[in-house]
Amino acid sequence: MNIRLFSSILFMVAFSLLLQTPVQAQETKINWLTLEEAQELHKKNPRKIFVDIYTDWCGWCKRMDAETFTNPVIIDYINTHFYAVKLNAEQKEPITFKGVKYENERADQRRGAHNFAIAILQGRMSYPSVAFFDENLSLIYALPGYRDAAKMEPVLVFFNEEVYKTNPNLNEFTANFQGRVGE
Repeated sequence: MNIRLFSSILFMVAFSLLLQTPVQAQETKINWLTLEEAQELHKKNPRKIFVDIYTDWCGWCKRMDAETFTNPVIIDYINTHFYAVKLNAEQKEPITFKGVKYENERADQRRGAHNFAIAILQGRMSYPSVAFFDENLSLIYALPGYRDAAKMEPVLVFFNEEVYKTNPNLNEFTANFQGRVGE
């Protein structure tokens, strides 16, 4: 076979493969919202809210962003079942939640926590933390600490499927959980 013909065929096959749409297109990232955006969406279609509480200086927060929140299973689960909120615990902008305005009264201080983050974490400031709100916008639970994707998946299921109502032991649920991460 002529080398030019072979090269042309190879090029056309490679090019046509690039143009094909993937059979199973997945979201490539979590649809992060502000708390205000999540509340607006919630008015039209109530669902639970997942809040990632972080700070700009937190190394474990950055690792969770890079590893946990890029896992396709975690992305799909959060985007399907929650309104996802990214909350900088030290942000300077005020937040209005359920008609109450929260401010960062310590915005001029180094590592000054926002009053909304303080309220969610009940003063136990630990980063990263995640919090879950129910369909009535009531705090279900705030959970401190870094979690990789395999450890985050059962936490998401535990709160989304309301397992906590019949079995409040998250550690027991996690130990027996068979998930999709790592399949």
